[in-house]
Amino acid sequence: MRPYPDILVIGLGPAGSCAAYAAAEAGATVLAVDKRSRAGHPVQCAEFVPAMLGQEVPALDPVARQRITGMITKVEDDAPDLKDRFPGHIIDREAFDAALVDRAVAAGADCRFGVALETIAATSVVTLAGGVMLTPRAIIGADGPRSPTGKAIGRRNSAFVETRQITVPLRQAHTATDIFLAAEIEGGYGWLFPKGEVANLGVGVVPAAKARLKLLLDALRATLLEEGRIGPEILGHTGGAIPVGGMLDPVSALNTVPVLLAGDAAGLTNPVTGAGISAAVASGAMVGQAAADWLAGNAGALDDYADDLADLFKPALDRALTRRREILDSYAGGAAPTRAALRRGWIAYPEYWAA
Repeated sequence: MRPYPDILVIGLGPAGSCAAYAAAEAGATVLAVDKRSRAGHPVQCAEFVPAMLGQEVPALDPVARQRITGMITKVEDDAPDLKDRFPGHIIDREAFDAALVDRAVAAGADCRFGVALETIAATSVVTLAGGVMLTPRAIIGADGPRSPTGKAIGRRNSAFVETRQITVPLRQAHTATDIFLAAEIEGGYGWLFPKGEVANLGVGVVPAAKARLKLLLDALRATLLEEGRIGPEILGHTGGAIPVGGMLDPVSALNTVPVLLAGDAAGLTNPVTGAGISAAVASGAMVGQAAADWLAGNAGALDDYADDLADLFKPALDRALTRRREILDSYAGGAAPTRAALRRGWIAYPEYWAA
């Protein structure tokens, strides 16, 4: 049994890396582990981040690959709608994650890849791959949508969208994210996100419709090919589950050891857009600081983390969850959402923000 470290961070995506950095900067001894072989691989997102994220993370500028200025939304076969002043970047997600890990290491965190979590016991003893047993003073779960850390404390994401994405050549220069809303894309949407000379093209749906993902993506690809917007080559594949059930209570304990959640593990992904990188970065920084403050004697730091996280994210997440449920209710009895319902369910339209 090894008492090291003060704080064990499980997962080295943006949330875990930012947590490791913040905690190490505050003087805590930090071990951060990830079951993957390297940072950011495989990439399982569309790689869009809002421009304001650059104010929080210095690592953003070197990994930005495409400037975004607007959002174009197409509802069924209606004419597309442009939302300008929607600034952001398409990033190289693998490079972004690697830069965040490097920052954590520079701050003094011990970051290790190829180290899987095996169990977290009710006694708070953590067993890692190879039978290594640790007794950290605090545990941070930043281990994704189906977080084993969250499972250990009874906090699990209950609703998901399943996604499928390909990388394709981009034949026309483009500075907007394209969103495709249609009743047949149940509980989700299609997207084309430009990334220089290529683009991320994908579709997300409710798990019950997962078998139709390939057909839906093929149909969207065929349309864009016919329009001459993309090339025929498929340069890469990815996909995965996105939690869309709303925010979880991020603070619990096993024995006397606090267990804290951040990022996707805390249900911070937007239930409508699926966006989660900014929330992961912000919550990671907050949870790392909170854990370090608690270890330094601030007894209220953990409750403050939960309160601050709710203040920052819950109103937007609750609105998105309400809109998502409205859309899903439209399918009851074999019906389908109308164009008006699809607009009300998407962030680009004023109906979304109405009471």
